[in-house]
Amino acid sequence: MTVAQPASPLVQPARRFDCVIFDCDGVLVDSEPLVHRLLNQMLNELGIRISLEESVRWFLGRAVRDELPEIERRRGAPLPDNWLSTWLARRNAMLESELEAVAHVRAAIADIAATGMPVCVASGADRIKVKLQLTRTGLVELFRQDAREHIFSSTEVERSKPAPDVYLLAARTMGVDPARCAVIEDSPTGVTAGVAAGMTVFGYAARNDPHALRAAGAATIFTDMRQLPALVA
Repeated sequence: MTVAQPASPLVQPARRFDCVIFDCDGVLVDSEPLVHRLLNQMLNELGIRISLEESVRWFLGRAVRDELPEIERRRGAPLPDNWLSTWLARRNAMLESELEAVAHVRAAIADIAATGMPVCVASGADRIKVKLQLTRTGLVELFRQDAREHIFSSTEVERSKPAPDVYLLAARTMGVDPARCAVIEDSPTGVTAGVAAGMTVFGYAARNDPHALRAAGAATIFTDMRQLPALVA
């Protein structure tokens, strides 16, 4: 009599990463064209004659508050006392009315999370902006787990990108080794931050220069969020 042998358990492939960390602006939400357009307008209102292309190069991946001394230098005079608060109010109103998610990013995040891979957001922007954008686009729910929101911003760290602080905070809070984290970034400044944190950076180049992302240290370049689940698998 032949005795059936127990089936061999399936061998699961080793997971490449223990966490996927998303930048927000330009990766999750298509905010960059909106924000840069308004910022360029407000710089010109200050008397700084600068093209949209020039101001995009200047501010891509950088927090406006960190650039206030340079704005004053280029203006040749101190900023009005309420300039930063006015910028924030105008920016937030515009995002509330016009912002949309990056194409296919919701499905990409859901596919990654469905494998059991933890996901979180680590942005160089202020927390109010990050929450506003994720709430407006309905993406915030994808970063909630056990009644906690896995969202990290420049508000919680001493230094913003290109320093690695926000990425290191994310890894520490998520309980993972930075070397086992994948970072999704779209700016050279953000790529620099992820590399400095000791993480593997995937450069999303749908809008920005892929060569600049590669030069900053991105290990892989892609242009469509539908590619991402397979890349980090």
